[in-house]
Amino acid sequence: MSQSPSLPVDQTVHFGPYRVHPRQRLVMEAGQPLRLGRRAVDILLVLLEHAGQVVSKQQLIARVWPKSVVEDTNLRVHVAALRKALGDGQAGQRYIITVAQRGYSFVAPVSLAPLEPSAPTPHPSLAHNLPLRHTRMIGRHALLENLVAQLPRKRFITLVGTGGIGKTTVALRVAERLIGRYRDGTYLLDLAPLNDPAMIAPNLAALLDLPLQDGDPLETITRQLKERHLLLVIDNCEHLIDAVAQLSETLLRGAPHLHILATSREDLRAEGEHVQRLDALAFPPPEMPIEGFPALAYPALQLFAERAMASRDDFELTDADVPLVVDICRRLDGIPLAIELAAAQISRFTVQQLHRQLLDSLALLHNSGDAAPRQQTLRATLDWSFALLTPCEQTCLRRLAVFMGSFNLVSAAAVIVGQQVAPEQVLVSVSQLVAKSLLNVEIGDEEVRYRLLDTTRSYALEKLTDAAELSASRERHAERCLTLMEQAEDDWQTTPTRLWIGRYAAYRDDIRAALDWGLGAQGVRAVAIRLTARTLPLWQELSLLKEHGLYVSKALALLRATPTPCPKLTLALELAHGSYRYHTEGGTPATINAFITARRLARQSQDLAGELRAVSGHMAVNLSCGNYRQALEQSQDFDRLGPQGDPILSLSAQRLRVLALHFAGNQAVARRDAEQVIQRMAQSGHLSRFTHGFGVQYDQSVASLTILARILWLQGFAEKAQRTADLALQIALQINHGTSICYTLALASCVIARYNGDHATAQDRLDLLQHQTKKHFVMFFHDWARHYVRAFDNPPPDIDSTSARLVQDIVTTLRADCVTPAQLERAHSGAAGWCAAEILRADAQTLLARNDPALEARAEEQLLKSLAVARRDNALAWELRSATTLARLWQRRGQDLDAHGLLGPVYRRFTEGFDTPDLMEADALLQALSGRCGP
Repeated sequence: MSQSPSLPVDQTVHFGPYRVHPRQRLVMEAGQPLRLGRRAVDILLVLLEHAGQVVSKQQLIARVWPKSVVEDTNLRVHVAALRKALGDGQAGQRYIITVAQRGYSFVAPVSLAPLEPSAPTPHPSLAHNLPLRHTRMIGRHALLENLVAQLPRKRFITLVGTGGIGKTTVALRVAERLIGRYRDGTYLLDLAPLNDPAMIAPNLAALLDLPLQDGDPLETITRQLKERHLLLVIDNCEHLIDAVAQLSETLLRGAPHLHILATSREDLRAEGEHVQRLDALAFPPPEMPIEGFPALAYPALQLFAERAMASRDDFELTDADVPLVVDICRRLDGIPLAIELAAAQISRFTVQQLHRQLLDSLALLHNSGDAAPRQQTLRATLDWSFALLTPCEQTCLRRLAVFMGSFNLVSAAAVIVGQQVAPEQVLVSVSQLVAKSLLNVEIGDEEVRYRLLDTTRSYALEKLTDAAELSASRERHAERCLTLMEQAEDDWQTTPTRLWIGRYAAYRDDIRAALDWGLGAQGVRAVAIRLTARTLPLWQELSLLKEHGLYVSKALALLRATPTPCPKLTLALELAHGSYRYHTEGGTPATINAFITARRLARQSQDLAGELRAVSGHMAVNLSCGNYRQALEQSQDFDRLGPQGDPILSLSAQRLRVLALHFAGNQAVARRDAEQVIQRMAQSGHLSRFTHGFGVQYDQSVASLTILARILWLQGFAEKAQRTADLALQIALQINHGTSICYTLALASCVIARYNGDHATAQDRLDLLQHQTKKHFVMFFHDWARHYVRAFDNPPPDIDSTSARLVQDIVTTLRADCVTPAQLERAHSGAAGWCAAEILRADAQTLLARNDPALEARAEEQLLKSLAVARRDNALAWELRSATTLARLWQRRGQDLDAHGLLGPVYRRFTEGFDTPDLMEADALLQALSGRCGP
């Protein structure tokens, strides 16, 4: 929204407890930033600009959504959410009122003050994942201040109280106040979607961006948090108490700068735990005489009044109403959620009618002779609220219980619509559930989303089970997840990465739930298997290879067990299975079989794209196994299969040909095609990030630049190669795609830095490779990292596996003492491809190191062959190494002129990289030879 000049950007706008800085679009409350969404701030600024006047709905929409078509309903929801965040109605204070048939007006007194030079601005880099504020906390300010002061000293506090008492609200406000006080951030771990204690550690690792290694995940996390200073908020612990207690004890013992704030309905009974019990909101005691509005000093009544005003805009609490509201709050035991549920009915009942309704509903509970636990009170209030819903609203509420996270209206309709609910009833019913505080609304900048509180969700899930609708609702939920993932797959190639992840990553918990149920004994497996096949982009973008692989393996086993498995579905799963196994195991027989099976299925189905994917996956396996000729032959299948008619397939095919040509040894043609690929991607706007399943799924820009960097280095351009490798890594880190980061580190960044003598950078990149491979469970490249560790150190690495020949070849180019007889045989036969010349040279150097004259002739013969191979492959870097080693041999024999005549022309063909080890060694040798040969 463009800022109106009539709003003073050089002054602060004051109303109630708030200070607004228009230029900074910052709203402050008691010296702390009020975290509001962009649209909410836009609406507030427009209303403040016209304070005291009516702003029509059309004006607001035009200013806040200038380029979008927005319904009045959307605006109403945003205004309601803004009111709730500001506490509109608390203690009788009104800020925004609705003017019937006209619009909205900001009615609170507004004053202006000079801009304070020290006005705090929240730093954008302060790390946290706390949600935006959707409601104002009432009656907990003394507790809030105490917790903010105590938590940094006590380290481990658990907020304990009954459901609906406001534990999450308090915890989030404490965490919000402490943003910036912890060097490494403030993070919320919500356990409500989890049922398996074993999933707590993986979710925590993902939240904190930590890699998990083999062994105990909790110990791995603790070790990595040892030096971190952060606050961890663990919400909704009550169903996983033992596991959370163990987690907390282990973390706090091993990470002395970690602090934990937990919420639970009961104590965790953990070592070092300080329990803070949340009492009900205060209300006037029975013996206190009620004299009108002074009773509103009590937070229970403040909450009732605020929520009642949100439910009915013209609601006013009269003197006659106050005693009744006091009695309502007292009978509801001061439980915030129960009070909200009651106040939400003000749109339907007068205060007198509401009081009578609750008396009837709670009479049995409170006349039982025993003190009623607060949980029974909340349950009774939920029962009462549920009974007041229409049959359609009841059906909607219970069916929405299958959602694990937030959802939009379209998703809600997909699950709700069916028997008893027509499509046109969904919006009205959802709106009513929001109005009656049974459904929370989350206002984002682009869309409105909804979420059930954990307490309400558990209640609704019981109702869903009692109505015998659980299985049918879960099936509709799984079908909705499938629709979303089909849409995600279509968007994958054309949507910027961050936007795509922001749009679809939020569905991860729902997809997990749908897959866990659907692939289980009671699930609808057909839908779940299709969903598994469609989730590849999501797991790919999030680099959750292990999790995806487990689902794929289970889905494949179920599909194979069916009498007539769908070939297209089996093909998709086999391709995903091959990619998963490649990254976790390398080129094993199971990996190869997956791609061979996929190609056979693609041919049967006449699926060209599927066949190209299968061929490219098998080709990647062959490359990793050092079968460079076979990989080159497979790349030629692309031309035979003819993908030129499809620009995306054609681009992918050319990129993979570059890969095969480079490793087969044809650097000149590989470079020409590599530069063409990069140019084609630039012209297409880099829309096709991935390759529709080609190879093993890396970002195309990263993959292309990685191979180009390798080609450039071999051709003698050490500096260009390093810059290109750095660019590839920069892109991979920027898009934060784990497997692409691992790929470019393993094939280019670590190696080229080491070639160029930059050992510090090479070590840094190796450390990063180890971190990323563990984090994303890319065990294939994790093995490479282990080999590099030994290659960079003194003992030579021991690599003896046909599935690891590529990394074996790379290690040999890093240190000449690693040549094996099998490698030498491959080099003589031409099967060693890109590194054949260097293998021959390294073996010759080993022979010469023995100082045995009988071996010199053999070494000389190999060096001459190495030179010829390097020249044929246009690999100037290998040619220089071979020429240098041969020149030293000739120097030793006294053939100084021959040595200089051999090495000099090779050295002069270089135009850069003169401070790299190979060129520095060649230069020193040439100077020595020149001194001995004379001018």
